[in-house]
Amino acid sequence: MLKTLDIENIAVIEKTSVEFSSGLNVLTGETGAGKSIVVDSINAILGERTSRELVRHGAENGFVSAYFEDIPQNVTDKLKELDFDTEEDNSLLLSRRISVSGKSVCKINGKAATVSMLKEIGGMLVNIHGQHDSQALLNPDFQYQYIDMLLADKSIIDEYKSTFKELSSVRRQLKSLTADESDKEKELELLEYQINELESADIKIGEREELTKRKAVISKSEALTTALNNALGVLSGDDEVNGVQTMLESGYRELSAFEEAKSVTDIFADMCDKTELLKDSIDSLLSEIDFLPDELEKIDERLDMLYEFSGKYGSTEEEMLAFLEDAKKRKKSILFADEELEKLNAEYDRLLDKTVSLADKLSAERKKTALDFENKVKAELEFLDMPKLKFVVSFNKGKLSSHGYDDIEFLISTNPGEPPKPLSKVASGGELSRIMLAIKNIIAYNDTITTLIFDEIDTGVSGRASQKIGLKLKSVSKDTQVICVTHSAQIASNADSHFLIKKEYTDSSTYTKVSPLDFEGRKNELARIMGGLEITDTLLQSAEELLRQNSN
Repeated sequence: MLKTLDIENIAVIEKTSVEFSSGLNVLTGETGAGKSIVVDSINAILGERTSRELVRHGAENGFVSAYFEDIPQNVTDKLKELDFDTEEDNSLLLSRRISVSGKSVCKINGKAATVSMLKEIGGMLVNIHGQHDSQALLNPDFQYQYIDMLLADKSIIDEYKSTFKELSSVRRQLKSLTADESDKEKELELLEYQINELESADIKIGEREELTKRKAVISKSEALTTALNNALGVLSGDDEVNGVQTMLESGYRELSAFEEAKSVTDIFADMCDKTELLKDSIDSLLSEIDFLPDELEKIDERLDMLYEFSGKYGSTEEEMLAFLEDAKKRKKSILFADEELEKLNAEYDRLLDKTVSLADKLSAERKKTALDFENKVKAELEFLDMPKLKFVVSFNKGKLSSHGYDDIEFLISTNPGEPPKPLSKVASGGELSRIMLAIKNIIAYNDTITTLIFDEIDTGVSGRASQKIGLKLKSVSKDTQVICVTHSAQIASNADSHFLIKKEYTDSSTYTKVSPLDFEGRKNELARIMGGLEITDTLLQSAEELLRQNSN
């Protein structure tokens, strides 16, 4: 349940903290005092759309936090699924800061969260029902959910959904197999080309990396070979130009005839020996360099092919080979489509029969539950001073869907003799609020929502009907925490906790305070609601009598 609501700088509320109790909590106050601001703040913490206009004038940002106790197991499971920490005492803290720029900072148990996460978690904890907030009740697409909540055996729903999911999967496979034959021929032709191209390429895992390394080695070796051959040419010369070795040998022979040049001749002899040694070293190094003349060209061609394939079949060799295997499987499935089609048709027929059988069973359970639901709603509405209203759950058979084939719609007749019509076309705001209250009371034991909020549920109803609504809210609050914004003394007198929302003024500012009321405070507030401007002793006596009557 919602234990504590903290509000700072939201509209005319500067700072307040509301400590709610279990049972029935009511909020009262004069028109314009700010009751709607409290509901807007709760909406904000539940992840609903907000506006920067919600931030109090002069403040940089507004802040709302909500502390929940005893959260249900489905909320704990969802928190773990969304990777949020959970508390051992099953408590939960939601917070949201809204800046004047319109941006929000949301947190769940102190950890950053998105607005959508806040909405998903908040929607599992609190349900707000206002006079104009009845989409779920008015929309026939959702009305089956109220019946399903009351089913005695809910396993039929899970079994049906599981079978329908299998049926849908087989249907998709059949649709794929029964595609247009010309499309199949085109796909088969493309698959043949892709398979042949990939198989001919004989791709090996890791070869691109190996080829790249080999290319680097060859490129370096090629440059070295060129340099060594150039050096060899300098030493040996060619047909047109004498090399260094030839010129040194010529110089040595010419100088050998002169005894006086012996010291120079010895140097020439040494240089000739070293030149011969240099040639041998170059020849030896050249013989160690191992690559074929056209190897680099072949490597470039292979790398170009792999680069081209990476754009068609996958960026890595593993992805290319996986593409090849998938193409082979797809080719096989097309070639053996008739056989596969026969198997799938048989499986589809089996699942269809099972799904229809389960849908029949689910529909029968719903209709049985709906009859009991109608009687209970009728009894609730009679208690809420709507004895003439006729409530009917209409069933029509539609297409199979994820929730069966039942098209369920709630119909009402507000006057005797009139045929029942869709709820959305007939019910007024006050009637709709009471119908929702009746339904909430019926499903309270089955609903996992821990907090119900009713915003001005008494709009358009009389004092007697308000008293009945108050008693019914009290009844609902035995199983679910109820928070109610009301203008009705009869409803407020049933509260377990009563809060007064009041505006206060200074010379330059307006403030709204939310204060819990004791018995005397409640008596004065009820007298104000009943009497308006002047609170008389008679009104105070009536208020006290009303409080004591409802406390008993």
